[in-house]
Order: sequence, then structure tokens, then C-alpha cells
Amino acid sequence: VQLQASGGGLVQAGGSLRLSCAASGSIVRINRMGWYRQAPGKERELVAIITNDGYTNIADSVKGRFTISRDNGKNTVYLQMNSLKPGDTGIYYCNYFGSGRDYWGQGTLVTVSS
Repeated sequence: VQLQASGGGLVQAGGSLRLSCAASGSIVRINRMGWYRQAPGKERELVAIITNDGYTNIADSVKGRFTISRDNGKNTVYLQMNSLKPGDTGIYYCNYFGSGRDYWGQGTLVTVSS
């Protein structure tokens, strides 16, 4: 499985960004896609994940500000990020989990300036 992410960038606090990640290759029907992030000097943490049937798990730190969605027909997951804070700065990694295996995208940098 290959993952191609896009949509990162530089934004001022309070702004919005939308990340996209398209999966290709040996996609299975039952899977989970989502986003993790890693801030400088910190460990990678879960941001939001969504299953193929729409179940979501969203980190408390972003609830009410970030929305995850997916288009199963396009094997694409989206992360709409609103009311961004400097603490949201980091590298955002797309994740695909299926058939017992994890796959990771190359990461896209999100920088939120104060």
C-alpha cells in the first residue's frame, strides 16, 4: 500500500488547513485510515482515525476543531483542521491499517504561527 499525502503548509493561528491522503495498491475492504503527528522533540501521537464504515476516534486535544472524513471510492482520507493553534505544529503522517499491517505516508509539515 502506498500513501500520498498533501495539504500541509504555513498558517496563522486561528486559520484552517485541509490534509488529504490517497491510498493505492493492495487495499482491502476492511481498513482504517487516519492521521498521526509528531511535534519537535515529542513522540508521534494519534490525531484522528476513521474506519471504512465511518467509526472515528479523535484526540481530545483536537476535538471540536478537527474533522476526519473519507471517500471509500477514492481510498482517500481527509483531515479538516480549523482554529489551528501553534501547538498543532508538527509533521502529520497519514496511516493506513489493513490485513494486520500498518503503512505510513511520507509526512506533511504543518506550521502554525502565533
